[in-house]
Amino acid sequence: MSINTKLSNLSEIYSFFRKSTLPVFFVHPTPYNVLGLGQWVNAFRYISHFDSFDGNHHRVMRPTAPADRTFKSKEDIVNYLVSHPETHAYIKSLGGRGKMLTVMFDEETEQLAAEAGLEIALPSVELRTRLDSKIVTTQLAAEVGVPSVPNVLGTANSYEELETLCRENHLGNDLVVQTPYGDSGQTTFFITEPEHWDACADKLIGQQLKVMKRINNLPYTLEAVATCHGTLVGPVQADIVGHNELTPYKGGWAGNDLHRQVLKQSQTRRMRSMTQAMGDRLYREGYKGTFCLDFLVDTETGDVYLGELNPRISGASALTNMVTAKYGGAPLMLFHLLEFMDVEYELDIEKVQQRWADFDSWTQLVMKQTDEPVRRVLEAPSSGIWTMLDDGNIEFSRQSIDWHSVANEDEAFFLRVYGKGDWLFKGADVGILVTRGRMQHENGELTERARSWIRAIHQQFVTNPPKS
Repeated sequence: MSINTKLSNLSEIYSFFRKSTLPVFFVHPTPYNVLGLGQWVNAFRYISHFDSFDGNHHRVMRPTAPADRTFKSKEDIVNYLVSHPETHAYIKSLGGRGKMLTVMFDEETEQLAAEAGLEIALPSVELRTRLDSKIVTTQLAAEVGVPSVPNVLGTANSYEELETLCRENHLGNDLVVQTPYGDSGQTTFFITEPEHWDACADKLIGQQLKVMKRINNLPYTLEAVATCHGTLVGPVQADIVGHNELTPYKGGWAGNDLHRQVLKQSQTRRMRSMTQAMGDRLYREGYKGTFCLDFLVDTETGDVYLGELNPRISGASALTNMVTAKYGGAPLMLFHLLEFMDVEYELDIEKVQQRWADFDSWTQLVMKQTDEPVRRVLEAPSSGIWTMLDDGNIEFSRQSIDWHSVANEDEAFFLRVYGKGDWLFKGADVGILVTRGRMQHENGELTERARSWIRAIHQQFVTNPPKS
């Protein structure tokens, strides 16, 4: 798709997406990460595996899945969706071509997308894979003066070798050790003694390691878009991490808390500056579009450190797009799409940034099954707006396809993932809750309101264990 006129302001950018007839498909297990983007992009569609809206979302297409089909990864699900005959027929009915967004994909996805008539509107798998390495992230950050927690990059085949590596670099013996790839909750290891090493040695030996001094910290997230005009940065979000009520994974991400006073102004400015430096560096590397940075703030010194780079649409995308759209007039993802829509445009980065400087408090909770027994879902809550009652119970208020109509802190939007007939297992995504107000205290502890919502949502699931 191409036009001859350069888009010179936001009004023209809005008009372009409103009038564009080129379909943009978000192919993913659920539509959550970029839910609501169809309000801005006329031809936006979702191709999903889970029937979160029970067929009531006019932009969601769900291919029929065999009852016995199992998947090993999100990439596996995406590849199944892209290759499905019903998907091909759906794309053909809309013109036979389009752009594709997703979160996780591989080389097979790139081939399958092309066969389906889709162009993936994201950096290539090859580039993303290289940048996804925690080792490469640390190296690129050092090039542009973005500090990481005191660390050393190297290898260790025993606890003694790890001790030597850390002693030579003055890191002490209270350590955080990461392997290059994978979710932080499952590839981050806390080691202070030989027994800790022994428990995870099989995952560390033979790997390039990032070994960090352990600090007392609170985690934060920023999503940004690297563009030809510079890096556009979203609002700072406090991470909700590792709570037993939400995730079975120690250190596992479980949501975000977003409010204006999340940090001191000086720390916010520091994070924005670091994010812009990283985004500009990524663009020179050939990467464009959305990325997410995790930061750690030392609770004793207040120092800000880079944690990880997520070179993709991320779990933070939903809140980022909601705030930048609701309070700033344009979701951040709109500027990602501009980089892939074969259209020239002008953009005053600073002017756009200022549009979402003021916003209310919001929280998202990502709820997983936290216990071991595998159970079949007999009844499941509907996606939509729920209301918290005075006695701590909740009731379904009204149907909704996103969270924009959440009126107050007694209401929440819930997106169900696993539904009636599905099997819940340890680590399975139960659903995602979005509400106004904060769900965690300054020290990272969940509020009682958060715990009430978590309990109430789980009580809406009626399950039955499998017969032995």
